[in-house]
Amino acid sequence: MFRGRFLHTIDEKGRIMVPAKFREELRTRYDECLIVTNFDGCLVAYPREEWHKLEEKLMQKSMVKREVKAFVRFFVSGATECSLDDQGRVLIPPPLREYAELERELVLAGMLNKIEIWNKQKWDHEISTSGQNIDQLTEALADLGI
Repeated sequence: MFRGRFLHTIDEKGRIMVPAKFREELRTRYDECLIVTNFDGCLVAYPREEWHKLEEKLMQKSMVKREVKAFVRFFVSGATECSLDDQGRVLIPPPLREYAELERELVLAGMLNKIEIWNKQKWDHEISTSGQNIDQLTEALADLGI
């Protein structure tokens, strides 16, 4: 599982260093390939195995429904296979960098079976907003016993 958040930078070629903790998880549980796509103002990076599980779930949905088609168009059409290089970096394609507004500083956040990649300023805003609403968020998940 991917946990924690890490401050990193993106280089001029669009490469991101995957945190050592996440690389170790990829090496021990998965292969070293991530499927990266756009989602909710950031990028999400799924290990290939987790991505295939998600694709199977999406294929069970009716493509007649407008919302399903729109989501699949946005989410799946943006997906790109990104392998780790020898230094543990992934190259993020320009359209994905533009969508997520990735500039110099970014945050990589472990989200259980995936990694989110955020522009640091957008991340700070997202976390601030979530923190202000933590009572409502906690109540919504009360059945988890947190």
